[in-house]
Amino acid sequence: MAMHMRKPAAAGQAPSTEEPPDTGVAAPAAGDRHRLTTLQGLAALSLDAMASVAYGPESIVLVLAAAGAYGLGFTLPVTLAIAALLAVLVASYRQVIAAFPDGGGSYAVAKKHLGRRTSLVAAASLILDYVLNVAVSVTAGVAALTSAFPELYGERVWICLGILVLVTAVNLRGVVDSAKAFLVPTAVFVGSILTMVAVGLFRDGPVSTASAAGHPSALGEGATAIGALLLLKAFAAGCSALTGVEAVANAVPSFRAPAARRAQRTEVALGALLGVMLIGLSVLIGRFHLQPVEGVTVLAQLADASFGHNAAFYVVQFATMVLLALAANTSFGGLPVLMSLLARDNYLPHVFALKADRQVHRHGVVWLALVSGVLLVFSGGDTNTLVPLFAIGVFVGFTICQVGMVRHWFGERPKDRRAKAVLNGFGALLTGVAAVVVTATKFTEGAWLIVLALPLLVLGFEKVRRAYAQIGERLELGRIPQPPHRTRSLVVVPVSGLSRLTRQALTAARSLGDEVRAVTITHSAPEDRQAAEALRRDWELWKPGVELTEITSQSRSLGRPVSAYVRELARTHPDAQVTVLIPETEPAHLWQRMLQNQRGSVVAHAVRRDTDAVICRLRFRITDDARRPALTRL
Repeated sequence: MAMHMRKPAAAGQAPSTEEPPDTGVAAPAAGDRHRLTTLQGLAALSLDAMASVAYGPESIVLVLAAAGAYGLGFTLPVTLAIAALLAVLVASYRQVIAAFPDGGGSYAVAKKHLGRRTSLVAAASLILDYVLNVAVSVTAGVAALTSAFPELYGERVWICLGILVLVTAVNLRGVVDSAKAFLVPTAVFVGSILTMVAVGLFRDGPVSTASAAGHPSALGEGATAIGALLLLKAFAAGCSALTGVEAVANAVPSFRAPAARRAQRTEVALGALLGVMLIGLSVLIGRFHLQPVEGVTVLAQLADASFGHNAAFYVVQFATMVLLALAANTSFGGLPVLMSLLARDNYLPHVFALKADRQVHRHGVVWLALVSGVLLVFSGGDTNTLVPLFAIGVFVGFTICQVGMVRHWFGERPKDRRAKAVLNGFGALLTGVAAVVVTATKFTEGAWLIVLALPLLVLGFEKVRRAYAQIGERLELGRIPQPPHRTRSLVVVPVSGLSRLTRQALTAARSLGDEVRAVTITHSAPEDRQAAEALRRDWELWKPGVELTEITSQSRSLGRPVSAYVRELARTHPDAQVTVLIPETEPAHLWQRMLQNQRGSVVAHAVRRDTDAVICRLRFRITDDARRPALTRL
């Protein structure tokens, strides 16, 4: 079995930050056409953050509504605090991008400055957040659809899975193709929200309240005071709007050169747009004295109040529905890159580090889709089942990243290190408080699953690393091996009859080994005995110069008798290298594979499982062209 292992970079070694100058006229590198520009990065990696404006302000309002109309007056101050935290996070992740251009975000920061175990906690939190983001985004988008078309409510799980398949298929074609596909929905959503804010600021009052008419109010009893705990809960709930801010820093390698510079521009553009939309929506909430009602989103009420119950209202709702459903693309852009870094460091199977032709970490994309699909089925397509689990992981990652950057500044010692460290320290305090508050308030609603899953993921990472360490020790990786030497080679060829394929197999075997033995499996049934006698007679007439060994199998099995024979050869010839050469045909058409008996796969599996013999599966292609040989060696 071939195995490729990459030695991880030293824990204290910082990734190179050198990049070619951005002249603006140089032709893109060979692989750059499959990488992101700044605008494409905004579409591919910011959908999670952009879509969060649909439920971030609503989360604040629903918490403050417990204190009545007086509590709703604190919506704008709480939003301004969240916007301040957003500015801190954008500034911090801009520095993370410059310091860690190989991507990884909080995982890369923690790995260098906070130690291996802390970096694994950061990676686990990001993985949980990315997986839950896919499930939450898809279910939220489908919820908007079923709200408009109630007759589809019973089919919401199938609709969720259909959207998941669509997003996965787009991402398997490459991150650039996914970005191009989502540019228009992103532009429509951002444009409609900014237009709604601009129009609403010129309104003296709501144009329409038709969307909320007839729905019971969710407003609590009147109050004249509001406690610090309620404000903390509102702040923590509204911080759900910050999920996805880290995605750009995690996926820096997906950008065109100069990757770090383009990623920084994308991060700043994301922060600016998100901050403007959050503050603008909060201003409108206070301007229209909006009250939460059951069954109607805050964003729908704001669109109704600004535009009226007309076509513009439905444009906002449709754009929100589409963007929420497609916000899962953020995870498909960030998580496979993170998983490739973990695989490079031996914490995940190395297959996650492989890239397809379009610069896609295909195995990471498929794994994310499968796990998210399980969550969608488990939740029954219900957003409320998943939301309590959503924000905890990202806040843990935020806090670890901020603390790591504080240590980074004191380690690198730039001139303005104190100011930068204070900024990151303040951000760590805010995100840490948010993480604690969200976990405490949502613990009984499902947050305990995240608290349990984090250490389990870390233990899983450690187990994978130990397994690779054991494999590396057995393979003596990192050492200079003994000089190679020639050993006697004994080749075993399983045969079931005489054909051109048999001749080609024996020819190849005799060129490979010092001794070749043909093996056939016989059974005691009368019809099988006749076939065995015919093969023996034909073999003697053919006289290929290779001994034919008959092995009797009472159970009609094929793989176990061959593997038992190979084990016996290895025992009686300890100085020989035993090779099992399995001849197989490669049909001219894909559908013809269904006609094959899979004997070769059965034998290969048994020999691989039970022996240390080398397996050589020699395939020959069957062609349809009569002018060419019917059998050609691959």
